[in-house]
Amino acid sequence: MNTENQQRNPVLLVHGLDDTEAVFHKMRAYLIQRGWSVYSLDLVPNNGDVGLDELAKQLADYVTATFASEQRLDLVGFSMGGIVSRYYVQRLGGINRVQRFITISSPHHGTVVAYGSWRPGCIQMRPDSIFLKDLNSDAVVLGQLDFTSIWTPYDLMIVPANSSQMSVGREVIVPVPLHPWMLTDSRSLAVVKIVLGRIKLPFLKKASSQ
Repeated sequence: MNTENQQRNPVLLVHGLDDTEAVFHKMRAYLIQRGWSVYSLDLVPNNGDVGLDELAKQLADYVTATFASEQRLDLVGFSMGGIVSRYYVQRLGGINRVQRFITISSPHHGTVVAYGSWRPGCIQMRPDSIFLKDLNSDAVVLGQLDFTSIWTPYDLMIVPANSSQMSVGREVIVPVPLHPWMLTDSRSLAVVKIVLGRIKLPFLKKASSQ
């Protein structure tokens, strides 16, 4: 067991819009109890006042300051945090640092809820935004990682909910009734543990093409 724990990458958790790292309190405790080293950061500002590319630079700086250059990471991004993490992976060199990448209820293809704000970060999360079109233009590179998208069909923040689907990697549908509960529901936590533990089960299926 000690050898297994030593071989595990540290896990970095990235929160969503209007959240702080405290939103991961249950997931953090769950993973630590099972032997993972868990890290998180507060993205500032967290309300969409700056672009997601700017927040991704904060993530990149945090990785550089916190981990040795040769250290591989596992990255978990929730909601907006999944898109911030994608920008880090696809545009800021994270592809060379991250081994496993999980997004949870992230608007990979935008959410109509983002039309409710004119803040730069929210505009970037609108369907067919220039920002998302650019990221999705070469999303295939995520296939170089162990990439998984976890989402719920009942999401009222990611609309349509299947915006969380990707044509690369794996997808896992967890029928949780509320967006924030995706970080606390026992089924979501179990999926995160399985993916981080590199255990392959039948319900971890390849995502279908869009």
